[in-house]
Amino acid sequence: MTDHYFSAEPASADERRLIRVALAGREVDLETAAGVFSPGHLDLGTQVLLRHLPPPPDGRLLDLGCGWGPLALTAALQRPGVKVTAVDVNRRALDLLARNAARLGATDSIEAREPDEVPAKRRFDAIWSNPPIRIGKPQLHALLTAWLPRLKPEGEAHLVVQKNLGADSLAGWIADQGWGDIEKVGSAKGFRVLKVTRSAE
Repeated sequence: MTDHYFSAEPASADERRLIRVALAGREVDLETAAGVFSPGHLDLGTQVLLRHLPPPPDGRLLDLGCGWGPLALTAALQRPGVKVTAVDVNRRALDLLARNAARLGATDSIEAREPDEVPAKRRFDAIWSNPPIRIGKPQLHALLTAWLPRLKPEGEAHLVVQKNLGADSLAGWIADQGWGDIEKVGSAKGFRVLKVTRSAE
């Protein structure tokens, strides 16, 4: 059985360990495990994205493909009043994020959910994502089609994508969907940060 970070139930042993990472200007110890995305460190793409993000909104934020939680936890540390919906298909990742939120005292700010558990009518002021490019283009397009239209009018989504994994072609595809304006707001270490601003209604 092939074990992917986008598997609902990873096949690898669920052996937990702590890693130390810097989030929101703080050094914190967080729980990770095999079978989730980047279990040993804060991955480079997420580091690039974090350097180009605006402050989290005073409202609802979606962390799409949350993994063990660096984006959701950063938002909660920066703005304790934010309401973060952290979504992942990987149940081990969701459990890790819930435990990490408790570790940092952020359980009131973060809810970790499988996609189907998020109310269909919920809309978001912002979306932050290091999307799972390796699931394949059709699945990636379906994922973004399901979530980007759930931005509130004038809400912003920030995505980080590797240049050599199709960042520019993805930006072109998003532009063609008519969801709003898209621009490249950052580029570093082989990654591009894309910002989608939802059209006003």
